[in-house]
Amino acid sequence: MKNVLLLTDKLTMGGAERYFCILENHLRDLDIEIYAAAGPGELYSQIQDKQYFIPLSMKNHAKNILRLQRYVQRLKIDVIHANSLRMFLYTVMMKKLMRMQFRVIYTKHNVTILEKKVPSEFTKILNKYADQIITVCEFEKDKLLRLGIREDLISTVYNGVDLKHFSFKPKKEREKFHIGILARLSEEKNHVLFLRVANEFENDEKVMFHIAGDGPERASIVKMIHDFKLQDKVLMHGNLKNPYEFILSLDALILTSYREVFPMVIIEAMAVGTPVLSVDVGGIKEAISHRETGLLVKEYSEKEISEQIRLLIENKTLRKELSIRGRSKAEKQFSLSQMIQNTAEQYIE
Repeated sequence: MKNVLLLTDKLTMGGAERYFCILENHLRDLDIEIYAAAGPGELYSQIQDKQYFIPLSMKNHAKNILRLQRYVQRLKIDVIHANSLRMFLYTVMMKKLMRMQFRVIYTKHNVTILEKKVPSEFTKILNKYADQIITVCEFEKDKLLRLGIREDLISTVYNGVDLKHFSFKPKKEREKFHIGILARLSEEKNHVLFLRVANEFENDEKVMFHIAGDGPERASIVKMIHDFKLQDKVLMHGNLKNPYEFILSLDALILTSYREVFPMVIIEAMAVGTPVLSVDVGGIKEAISHRETGLLVKEYSEKEISEQIRLLIENKTLRKELSIRGRSKAEKQFSLSQMIQNTAEQYIE
């Protein structure tokens, strides 16, 4: 049996953090002893085995590293799986300070400051200290290869969705068409564009818009809703304990992000049968093929996105086909069982 320590920065709502919780919940099914460490956040409630959870400080990094060292020694950890660059650097420090041998896995979820500012140093550190790097899509793998990361270190393991929990539900015709976004309220998620799209439908009483999530841009988003006089058009739902119900309640899910890798929410929407309309960014096209498993737009244009929404509203047959084909692709390529099995394989030398 492998003893594996999962690390992430904090347990606030986000794709990487939900990925962390999914691994903590399910890897034990494969006869792997899982321990987890992270800073605080609302997703702590989703940690299954809290007796094996190690709380981390958000500010005292030296204290965190020393504390983790003690646990690594006491628990005889075989594998440390870091889910952020900071946690990977923690692991590098521990490797230098300790005489123990353990395997170092790094899942790259987001664009990091180090790779943007000093890409040569980012490449050097990963090539030297990572035993395996997991990318969540081929788009991200290709980026790392272009930076000079060794190809033998990189494996792509797609995000997976629990197909039983995110069960398929055919859409029923309703008086109103509901469009939503589920994302952290931060600048890169581009809620400004989402609200400009909503403003295109200001006189259409049969179209409603929904924003789920929280974050630093909340105040500016609320202000923009008031400035556009969209209080009766756009509803804000805050953080969600259960994304399934929100995604299922929508007739279409929209992504307007400036920056994405491979967001979990698109495959969750595909699984439940909610059509996805997204800007073509990051690895999204690996899940969404235009007019096959969803809709893609090339430009950050409220006009273009609004045209695609009107197409969905008017074309019931297309909506149904996207829904069915999206679920089918989720079953074939993005199941939770595939993700867990493929991740566990990375722990074996």
